[in-house]
Amino acid sequence: MRTGATIVAALLLPAALLALQLLAILRAPAAWQPASIALRLAAGDSIELGARELAAAQADRRHLRLRRDAQRGWLVQNLSSTHRLLLQSGDTEQHSGSHVLADGQRVQLGTALFRVDSQNGGNLEFSAADHHWRYDGAVLYRDGQRQPACPQSHGLARLAGHWNAYAPHWLALARPLTLGGNLYCDNRLGLAQASTGSALITREHGRYQLHAGNPDGAPLPVLLLPRHTDGQTPAQSQIYAQEQAQDIRRQELPMPDAGKMIIGRTRFAIAIQDDTLTLRPTQHVQQYISPEITVPQAVQWQWQQRELGLSKATTPVRTLAIALGICLAGVVCLYGLHAYCTPPYVPGRAPTGAIKTPQKNSPLKNALTNALTPLLTVVIALLLMACALAAMLMQRSVQAVPATLSLLLASCALLLWLSHPARRTMLGICACSLLALGLLSQLELGLCASESAWLRYYQKSSALVALGAGATALCQLWLQRRQAQGRYLPQRQLEWLLAGFAAVALAGLLLQVVFGDETGVFDLQPVELAKLALTALTAHCLALRFSWHEAGTSLSARSGRWLHLIAPALLFLMLLGLALVQVDDFSPLILLLIWCSAMALAYALAARRRGLLAGVIALGLLAAAAITALRLIGSDELIRWGFYADRFLVWLHPALHPHTGQQLLAGAQAIADGGWWGSDQRLGLLTLGQQATEVLRVPAIQDDFAASFFLNRHGLLAGLLLWALQAGLLYALVRTAWQSYQLAQSARHFRQAWLGRFRYFALCGAATLVLGHFLLSWGTNLAIFPIMGQPMSFLSAGGSHLLFFLCPLLAFSAFSAPSMQGV
Repeated sequence: MRTGATIVAALLLPAALLALQLLAILRAPAAWQPASIALRLAAGDSIELGARELAAAQADRRHLRLRRDAQRGWLVQNLSSTHRLLLQSGDTEQHSGSHVLADGQRVQLGTALFRVDSQNGGNLEFSAADHHWRYDGAVLYRDGQRQPACPQSHGLARLAGHWNAYAPHWLALARPLTLGGNLYCDNRLGLAQASTGSALITREHGRYQLHAGNPDGAPLPVLLLPRHTDGQTPAQSQIYAQEQAQDIRRQELPMPDAGKMIIGRTRFAIAIQDDTLTLRPTQHVQQYISPEITVPQAVQWQWQQRELGLSKATTPVRTLAIALGICLAGVVCLYGLHAYCTPPYVPGRAPTGAIKTPQKNSPLKNALTNALTPLLTVVIALLLMACALAAMLMQRSVQAVPATLSLLLASCALLLWLSHPARRTMLGICACSLLALGLLSQLELGLCASESAWLRYYQKSSALVALGAGATALCQLWLQRRQAQGRYLPQRQLEWLLAGFAAVALAGLLLQVVFGDETGVFDLQPVELAKLALTALTAHCLALRFSWHEAGTSLSARSGRWLHLIAPALLFLMLLGLALVQVDDFSPLILLLIWCSAMALAYALAARRRGLLAGVIALGLLAAAAITALRLIGSDELIRWGFYADRFLVWLHPALHPHTGQQLLAGAQAIADGGWWGSDQRLGLLTLGQQATEVLRVPAIQDDFAASFFLNRHGLLAGLLLWALQAGLLYALVRTAWQSYQLAQSARHFRQAWLGRFRYFALCGAATLVLGHFLLSWGTNLAIFPIMGQPMSFLSAGGSHLLFFLCPLLAFSAFSAPSMQGV
């Protein structure tokens, strides 16, 4: 009876939040979007289309012109000056504003003329500005000599230039050739009366392409002139003479049959049949409250209703729903097995100082525990992970799964997480409640938006939570089995695992620096994995540090071992800081500073270093005083400092910066509109699943300003619940860490002592990173700090943060529970 009550109490809050998600789906109004857009034109006719006719939210009012030519078929011309048009056919891509250069091609940019001498896939040779130029996709040569580095180039750009100059071609880093500006340097070809970046040349798939750029000043026309006729046959000369100069931004491109067209973020599948061109929008489609819209007579829409349930689901979706139904039934059976096999509770207290012996199970219960429970856990976890992977593949390739199926996926994941007694702790309950609360916020974000793509955040997060829950269950079962067999990983293997973990994280950071930008690389954020690897490596070094004062260990040996073990952590910290400095945001540096201070505090407490403890506390007080002082310092002083002065100026005077300060003002207005009881004055229960347009205008509402959306919908009273859950999670992490340290102090074996200290430092470091995310995100939303691009853990739609940081952290915290000690 006591076990059943414990299970009900643990599931109460997560189940209530899952029920609210189901209610939101049931109350969501009908939404319509075009399933296909058919255009019929006679030969020689043309039509202009925009956001209204194409149901593309990011398109302009007049975005493209379609023309049907009797000989060349369907042609498209981009009319937008802000968004490019992309056509895909098989493995080839063609951008508007881009052109593949060929031998003899002539280009005019402003008053400058270019002539392509040869283009053989390896090198591009051309003549311009009284010089002969050669470009190989990485390095630009002027009259056979590599150009010097630009004066304002940073260290990584100079290093990449030196690498490309001496490395083999197949190892060189691809760098575009930039046209415009006043300097001949690096990969820049200066042109008179042309701003830097007026045009670019890149090497893609063995071909050299000319791209119209986005310069700081007014864009200059990039004209394609008739090719030079020297050395050509008379027939070729006549054809080239008939060519006319055309702006690369306004050239007509042939529409590929069975290809794809991308406008802004909206993707269309193309089908051509005689005089009919059919476009089928698949992603980022504008939705309407009724299937009625006024479009030109040549345009015909075929409507389809948004499907949130399973009534009209396809065969793959129904198969996935059946598999998740089996998972849910298996999880319920798993709860029953745990309740049945738990020893009965006997009231009373043991005498003081005595250890109370638990009641023993019957042989039947032991057989059920040892046989059925592991087998059922493995089957459920594998099936759940397969369903999560299938849902993610369907979202990226065919079609996204309905919201009901994502809810079923999240429910199975959270129930599986709380099915094991070791995970049914305060930490597990708070974590699952925060996950359910974040999924509820992302679901509301998708249902209240008027664009189909907003639901993908909820669908993706549900799949990632399921992947994490299944992997955690399998790892915990494997660790318990090894513990029962008395098998443990040797110290040397653990160190190699940590070194491999750090190497993978470093490789991800290197890929982001070379091939990515501040948003990540390949749709991933390697920095999230790097933060976890840094914490684990540092925890290992600090855990070993406590065993160096044993008798018989010389000072020189201790010093050498200290340098040997701390060097990887310091090197990794330096490389991580180097990668984070490239991001146009100082929040990673603040996060690292908080982490370093907390790790020093944890070490001071464990080693009883009062001086270090006082120094860390003084540093924290100094940081609080600095934040207060920034409010009192004038704008001129901040400009003189030059450290991210624009962000601080926007923070101090957002009304004076109508563009960059709009995000801060809009987030503050959204919180004010929510008040204490939410925008509906009923804690968001009346607007659950209903549309909202004003709050969605806040930039990055799904990431950095997710808290503003939550407070707008549900009010500050619901925010108090969110703060309580966050505080409970942090308290549970710190308590688990301290329990691990106490067990390490009483351990009689070196491995147990090291493992306890490792768990202590790892949990302290990870808890500090979570606290840092909470502080920076709340500070950004409440305008306490300048705007920082850090997601709020559990609430924001951060896939990499959830997969690479939160799921491993929650799994490790479950492995560190008192019932799992010694694993």
